[in-house]
Amino acid sequence: MTAAPVPARTGHCQCRHITYRVLGDPIDPHLCSCPHDTRISGSPAVLWVGFGRDGLTWTGPGGEPAWYATWPTLRRGFCPRCGTHLVSVADDSDTVMVTGFSLADRSGTDPVGHSYRQEAAPWMTIALAQPSVNAEAWPAAH
Repeated sequence: MTAAPVPARTGHCQCRHITYRVLGDPIDPHLCSCPHDTRISGSPAVLWVGFGRDGLTWTGPGGEPAWYATWPTLRRGFCPRCGTHLVSVADDSDTVMVTGFSLADRSGTDPVGHSYRQEAAPWMTIALAQPSVNAEAWPAAH
């Protein structure tokens, strides 16, 4: 009996200097309105989609992104040319979070939660498939 193929998705920055491939099904797609994400993105929330960390491969001419530490154990990867933020990786996590809108195929990535909802812009209304969680309960991987 042949095993089912592992699903793969690709993604890239705005200028396509940094491209990547992730394997597996999306894990915990969610919005985040924490102060780091809103400042870095310039938007009221970021869509994060998790994948197994060992399934991430940098495939473009730029290789790995440039990295910025937002916490002592959390790094963000971004394109040094165009500035697009692509990933968030916690040192002790088996999951890598990619920015949802850097994915070429966003099927199955509708957000199921909203972390730091209390920090969200007061005019922002979002209907989620599941109730939001408080920041303390949210995975540290993003």
